Amino acid sequence: MNFYEGLGYLVLGSRLRRLSEAFLSEVNKTYQAAGIQFDASWFPVFYLLSQNDSLSIKELSDATGVSHPAASQLVTNLKSKKLLKTTTSSEDGRRQQVQLTKAGHALLEQIIPVWEALRLTMEELVAADPESAHILPAISGLEKSFRATSLSDKIGAKLKGGKA
Repeated sequence: MNFYEGLGYLVLGSRLRRLSEAFLSEVNKTYQAAGIQFDASWFPVFYLLSQNDSLSIKELSDATGVSHPAASQLVTNLKSKKLLKTTTSSEDGRRQQVQLTKAGHALLEQIIPVWEALRLTMEELVAADPESAHILPAISGLEKSFRATSLSDKIGAKLKGGKA
């Protein structure tokens, strides 16, 4: 048993962060090995724009569960790389619509096979270890629980000797 496994829920965030960082690092190595200039952190925006011709920054923010400023910052970064463009919405002049540029579409064509290979590889890994098949439902369950209740409020109540 390693250090993290022995501490259970006390290190849940640390373990999830380590797993996420390791996963994203491996995916980025795959893009690099294929000669594709793409960062795994861009995936949500590219995936959403692969399914929609145009989305507002608010729609990107809502769909990915990140703050509007974080979504805006990512869009600005990808615009500077000439992968995205924004236009003013015809319905609401305050709203910016985000689309892939020609270079963004070309990059999308390169990364789609990586996404498919990643999906197949993860399915093989999960099939080889039945316990890992529970990870996505378990994460979904935790996300649902965290949306339904404030973890910090529940911890605070326990510290005050009450039931949470």
